[in-house]
Amino acid sequence: MNRNDCLALDANDALAPLRQQFDLPEGLIYLDGNSLGARPRAALARAQDVIAREWGTDLITSWNTAGWFDLPRRLGDRLAPLIGAQAGEVVVNDTTSLNLFKALAAALHMQAASPGRKVIVTERSNFPTDLYMAQGLTSWLDRGYEVRLVDSVEELEGAIGQDCAAVMLTHVNYRTGYQHDMAAMSRHAHQQGALILWDLAHSAGAVPLDLRRDGADLAVGCTYKYLNGGPGAPAFIWVPERHQQAFTQPLSGWWGHARPFAMAPEFEPAAGIGRALCGTQPIVSLTLVECGLEIFEQTSMQAIRAKSLALTDLFIALVEERCASHPLGLATPREHARRGSQVSFTHPHGYAVMQALIARGVIGDYREPAIMRFGFTPLYTGFAEVWDAVEILRHILDDRAYDIAASRGAVT
Repeated sequence: MNRNDCLALDANDALAPLRQQFDLPEGLIYLDGNSLGARPRAALARAQDVIAREWGTDLITSWNTAGWFDLPRRLGDRLAPLIGAQAGEVVVNDTTSLNLFKALAAALHMQAASPGRKVIVTERSNFPTDLYMAQGLTSWLDRGYEVRLVDSVEELEGAIGQDCAAVMLTHVNYRTGYQHDMAAMSRHAHQQGALILWDLAHSAGAVPLDLRRDGADLAVGCTYKYLNGGPGAPAFIWVPERHQQAFTQPLSGWWGHARPFAMAPEFEPAAGIGRALCGTQPIVSLTLVECGLEIFEQTSMQAIRAKSLALTDLFIALVEERCASHPLGLATPREHARRGSQVSFTHPHGYAVMQALIARGVIGDYREPAIMRFGFTPLYTGFAEVWDAVEILRHILDDRAYDIAASRGAVT
């Protein structure tokens, strides 16, 4: 494999034209879409229209005339096919942390008829906000709930027993890119009488998902990574139709009311997925999510997955071949079924090496301990970029062109 081979792959890539729908700086190799997706070109004009016309000219009438009020549900219906959901099961709203709190609280409430079930099972390596939300919820409830942390995938099944109320897992691990077998884990949880909640932050828009087929009970995720919704874009929550009647959550804000403009003093939950809403949503941010979703409607998750695996296979092979003399360790599974759309390598000076890459126009990121993360977004990442990124990495390592005393920014 050489650079000309990579150029040939790009020339024959059916997804390559979609890159033109993103505004990426010339000469930059962006491998951090697993943390913040690139900006769709349509987003700038859309934001200007929302601010100048819908807000500036039409003012408050836009809640009706521009469909602001229905936006969380409308976006949810457009996002639903990407995660194997149906219309009326998803809303785009709030943050991943808040939606996780709602979903976990709802799961515990649905299990309240089984007083012996007081355990939430999750992984110690789960994304910290998931752990913090579970810890905060159980501490606040003060009813004997316990968060049980496991240290390996192999321990998970044994940790899920008859005392388990809910299992809370991130489908693709944020550090390593390890992908769980959703169907198998959901089946095991149900066999033990537990409900299972999936965090799709590193899955939605990156790997094919079928929540209904695979037996998930609840799910949350963000839109600012692979879905390209913009920095801090609202998250989403999925509640399947079969659970909607039983779904109740403590953040009972007025947007989740059955008749919000009745201004009644008592809360009455909305029917269906509307009960997962809370308060007034950030309309400008919400509208930009639609720009990213429109691009996904021009292809399929199967095509995206095929290219993702090809890109990550190539990156792993080139790093191991061309940087073999350096202390790099592959933290991401080689097996396709267990790999998301990122590749993580460890290096004793991973933070310094990543900063050197960024300074040379290869944007990835770093996570403790010693992990360099590289995200591959098939909508705009090319094969020749993979070659060039590895060559720059090789030169940095060969020349030791990194500063191990580099100061760290607030975001790594």
